[in-house]
Amino acid sequence: MPYMPVTESMFLIAETREQPMHAGGLQLFIPREGQSATELAEEIVETFHSCADIRPLFRKRPASPAALLGTLAWSYDDEIDVDYHVRRAVLPRPGRIRELLRYVSLNHSALLDRTRPMWELHIIEGLDDGRVAIYTKIHHSLVDGISALRLLENSLSPDPNDRTGTAWWDTALLRRRPPRETTGASLRSRLTAPLGQALNLTGQIVGAGPAAAKIAWAGITDDAFAPPFVPAPKTILDVPIGSARRFAAQQWPRQRLDAVGQALDITLNDVVVTMCAGALRAYLIDQDALPDDPLIAAIPVSTRTDKSSEGNAVTAIMANLATDQPDPERRLAAVIASTRKAKQVIRGLSPLQALAFGAATFAPLALAPIPGFVRSTPPQFNVLISNVPGPSRPMYWNGAALDGCYPVSIAMHGQALNITLTTTADQVNFGLIGARKELPSLQRILTHLDTALDDLEKVAGVRPLRSVP
Repeated sequence: MPYMPVTESMFLIAETREQPMHAGGLQLFIPREGQSATELAEEIVETFHSCADIRPLFRKRPASPAALLGTLAWSYDDEIDVDYHVRRAVLPRPGRIRELLRYVSLNHSALLDRTRPMWELHIIEGLDDGRVAIYTKIHHSLVDGISALRLLENSLSPDPNDRTGTAWWDTALLRRRPPRETTGASLRSRLTAPLGQALNLTGQIVGAGPAAAKIAWAGITDDAFAPPFVPAPKTILDVPIGSARRFAAQQWPRQRLDAVGQALDITLNDVVVTMCAGALRAYLIDQDALPDDPLIAAIPVSTRTDKSSEGNAVTAIMANLATDQPDPERRLAAVIASTRKAKQVIRGLSPLQALAFGAATFAPLALAPIPGFVRSTPPQFNVLISNVPGPSRPMYWNGAALDGCYPVSIAMHGQALNITLTTTADQVNFGLIGARKELPSLQRILTHLDTALDDLEKVAGVRPLRSVP
């Protein structure tokens, strides 16, 4: 019965009916030449159901009894009910993207069963454009965003003529692409042996003190740094939420964002965060809810030092989104100064200190389900913005081209909106998950993201390209 590190158990502890803690993904595939959508869906279903050699990650669930051991240790099921975990659906007519996003929204609102391995996979046909969608949900205690994308990528091929596509849980994928660890002991290797597990837990606790001192000093000495534990403004994003979710998604040509970054000598992530800053400012103005002080974003940063596709290895930085600044150029400058200083501080921490700091940053979210906590306590940050790198070249599953790869993340009490994006070879895919009742007209943020990118193109002096709807 393996020990459950705190970086995994925290997601189980924080889960309630109103706050499911599973992440997900939505992929769209174009059938290969001569193949219909129904034929592709049947091929995926048959291949996935016939794969009985299931890797340990997909047999993993909280130990029984769940009320006592469910956040302390893992157990493994020897037999998996694939018919339960793998599901097939057909969208109602007319089969627009709207119907697909509605399907994902409804299913992402439901908790995963802790008495089974905590994952589901939905194969969805009926789209009017002839594509087939795969929606997955997997508990965040099992994977983080990067490891989840690696599970997908490992099952795909850059060769459109490859016909060896298999299920994501096939142990053959482990043999095909074994994890490559860096020189020395990786974080994951320290979590495998009992002694390493104990030392890791001790390190997380001991490392928190020095990490806090370094971060506090940066907060005192540098105005550009947005330190944690300093209250962010209270907004409509920082409220208790119900269980219903709304999912909105759109992709933009990566060439547009890269052109802005190259012209201004900034990173793709700088462009993304500033787009989000402009979009959130416009959305809150729409709702007559823009605070006087700037919003603060928490941006997860991977500390993974190996190529494994299990567990969590994440810390976070805080970024000033400068939503109080109406001028796009000045807003961009403030965002860049804030993120660069935060990254500099994190780089000065040891891996365990960074991990401990990330856990401390997100720790108040575990208290959010306590009645009255969110309403009476100012937020540390207002929104989560994550950028998860996806496949860097065109990919295929048995010749079917991957045409969209959208993350479906987590909304929480006090964090009613989560913005996550996945970058692929040609596209930047935004996925917005939000509390359905508490954030009206959530999909309008997509329009504001496009407007914010237009503003950045004007600042950079680059010719805009047409976005992909």
